Amino acid sequence: MAIRKKLYSKKYFIANLIILGVIIGFAFAFLGSRSLGKPANGQANNLSSSAIQAVEAETPSMQVTPEVNAALNQAEAVQNAFRYVAKSTLPSVVELDVVEKASDSSKTQPSIPFEFFFNQPDDGNSQQAPEEGLGSGVIVRRTDKTIYVLTNNHVAGNADKIKVILSDGREFSGSLVGADERKDIALVKFETNDHDITVAKLGDSSQIEVGDWAIAVGSPFGLVSSVTTGIISAVGRNGGPDGNISDFIQTDAAINKGNSGGALVNIRGEVIGINTWIASPTGGSVGLGFAIPINNVKGAIDDLITHKQVQYGWLGVSLLDVPSDKASAKEMGLEGKKGGFVAQVFLNGPADKGGILPGDFITAIDGSPVKSQDELVRKVGDIPAGSYASFDLIRNGSKREVRVRIDLRDKNVASSNKDLFPGLSVLSLESESIDKSKLPSNVKNGVLVTDVVAKSPASVMGVKTGDIILKINDQKVTSMASFYSLLNASGSSKLVFTISRDGQTLDTLAFNKK
Repeated sequence: MAIRKKLYSKKYFIANLIILGVIIGFAFAFLGSRSLGKPANGQANNLSSSAIQAVEAETPSMQVTPEVNAALNQAEAVQNAFRYVAKSTLPSVVELDVVEKASDSSKTQPSIPFEFFFNQPDDGNSQQAPEEGLGSGVIVRRTDKTIYVLTNNHVAGNADKIKVILSDGREFSGSLVGADERKDIALVKFETNDHDITVAKLGDSSQIEVGDWAIAVGSPFGLVSSVTTGIISAVGRNGGPDGNISDFIQTDAAINKGNSGGALVNIRGEVIGINTWIASPTGGSVGLGFAIPINNVKGAIDDLITHKQVQYGWLGVSLLDVPSDKASAKEMGLEGKKGGFVAQVFLNGPADKGGILPGDFITAIDGSPVKSQDELVRKVGDIPAGSYASFDLIRNGSKREVRVRIDLRDKNVASSNKDLFPGLSVLSLESESIDKSKLPSNVKNGVLVTDVVAKSPASVMGVKTGDIILKINDQKVTSMASFYSLLNASGSSKLVFTISRDGQTLDTLAFNKK
């Protein structure tokens, strides 16, 4: 009875009422949350429904200082410049879809690091069927209905069919005008009545400097009208693939396969180079792209249109990089000097008629310094046939000048080894490239024959690579300088070498120089 009395007491009644209220409150809260999370149709309710008002947080605005605003204005100015370059250049750069003539042997691809970026599949099999490829080109001239497109020889030089695709998608059937392997350029043409064809503006590649902006335009991997930017990394680079005689502009603008033949332009949208090759361990861009300077090919455009080939000036000499060999350069007195070393001369050729001799070191042409043998080749090639040029040279340690009438280079004449005198190349016995242990112990003086040209006078005389020339016409050869001095001696028309071969000393057959 005591317990029942307590349960019905006023204090317990109030406590029970409070507990009941709490339970009912939790129940309504639970049911309410269920109704909000799941409507009657059983589908998940969107939290952005009208029952819940979403409020977006506002990011406080950052105050732009005058300095920051000035920097942003400068950045936008550069951006506008790139927009201008793209808009003005893209219409003049085209994609070239090329089908090359069928060949019976597999196409030789350039080896790393010298990678052309002509996008060609290579399955490693013998190429029995026509080959397809993609490249780029630059519209450089218009004559009435004929549009001329400059590209690389390795893109279109062997083309059987060419399709030209403009940046706006228009397509035209093209044909090869002419090509040149030495400069790796080709000219393609197509016909159209359209008046809105944009011709590229050609710049002056001699004015560019390292650090200048460089913009590459082309169709890498067939991606038409691609634009990438960088700077001029270097100028005057030598050593391109396949004997290309150009010096090159180096850039870090991203260029890849398919960019070949496209434009390298400056910040004003002027073409300063034709993209040609990349140095890459993977075949993709690693920031080492190379372009032919546009000044190297401006004259060639006229030659290709008029003559279907490039008209080269011809001096009639064979060059050797003697200055790179320290011992030979020292014996010739050419240490630290820049120019081109004449190792051999074509008999009755321009150089021979003008008085240039084997062993001469050419330092300038018409007063313009020659920095390397590659530059000598380029400078002579650009001299019009029939013109006279003055050559500064060093002979037997003395400076002199000769005047030569340049001829037109003829492939057949330039490859006629029978007229190449003397038809051999030599090095000092002190050269670091020679294994001294293999030299005869009894030979103290002379020069080592490193190369003999087939069918040349030296070959006919019986000289072989590895021979050591001890005497010329019974006169001792004591150094590189004395070799060329005796070789050019005018006292006798007959030439005989005394050589050391396999431990024996013997005389060669005689050659009559006149």
